Amino acid sequence: MRLGIFLLTTRYEPRSDAQGDAAALARTVEAAVAAERAGFDDVWLAEHHFMSYGVVPSATVLAGHLLALTGRVHVGTAVSVLSTQHPVALAEQAAMLSLLSGGRFRLGVGRGGPWRDLEVFGTGLPRYEEGFAESLDLLLSWLRSDRVSWSGDHFEFREVPVVPRALASPQVVVACTSPATEAMAAERGLPMLLGMHVDAAEKAAAVARHGDPSLPHISTHVAQVADTREAAVRTLMDGMPRWLGPGLEGYVPVDDRPRPSRDPVAYTRFMCDLHPVGSPDDCAESLVATVERTGIRHLILLVEAAGSRAATLDNIARLGADVLPKVRAAVP
Repeated sequence: MRLGIFLLTTRYEPRSDAQGDAAALARTVEAAVAAERAGFDDVWLAEHHFMSYGVVPSATVLAGHLLALTGRVHVGTAVSVLSTQHPVALAEQAAMLSLLSGGRFRLGVGRGGPWRDLEVFGTGLPRYEEGFAESLDLLLSWLRSDRVSWSGDHFEFREVPVVPRALASPQVVVACTSPATEAMAAERGLPMLLGMHVDAAEKAAAVARHGDPSLPHISTHVAQVADTREAAVRTLMDGMPRWLGPGLEGYVPVDDRPRPSRDPVAYTRFMCDLHPVGSPDDCAESLVATVERTGIRHLILLVEAAGSRAATLDNIARLGADVLPKVRAAVP
């Protein structure tokens, strides 16, 4: 059983200057250190571009910083987007972080979305729409080989040595939001990272479609603990829509395809109904129920949704003291 935290590094402040970004990054560093102290097993970092929803453009860079500041927790990317970067460059970073941290780095990768990132970084829609499988295969080949050459639709180069070579390939997990990506992960023997927008029944169905429940799949949740469920829900309803609404506006398509809008208040209510939000007993029961329903024994918790530094640190401390022991006792 593994229990971790998930950090978006959202800019809470409405201001869009460097001070707001500095505050978000400082809060994330403080939260990661607090998570290790509270007894969590790992810290997972989101990666976004050009939006206040998350101000970390390179999850690997931040992971390296956090690995240097901690001594026990594993640090992972959730996720590094393969559609906007070269898979060899990402694999080199992953190998180096694994070596420097004594194997505490984990690499989560995903396709990303059809956003303006593709235009800015010059990879274009083909890398998003058609190139994910090749990018993933090249990444895996690099992490598992001494020398690599490549000839594909999106990448081609003559043989070069793999430097640095990790002592053991970092664990790779794939963000899955569709049966096609689930099948892609299954064909390569890779575990899935399943998001916050689906319930336990849908996650159980994804595991069934994948076909290998023994792999270390990961389930993501919003978590907010308080003395009562009413207090926890009130905390999120008061705080989450304030940053969620402006944050979601950052998802701008690279072409003219429509992007469905999402009501931040309704979405916050949906998160409260779906996830461990409530008293310590409520939260523990929700997490244990997910394990029992899905078979997934690695859960990561978004702990910063309340919208303030103090609330985030208090949430981490209370989850560590009052919820994690209950879950671990119920799930041997």
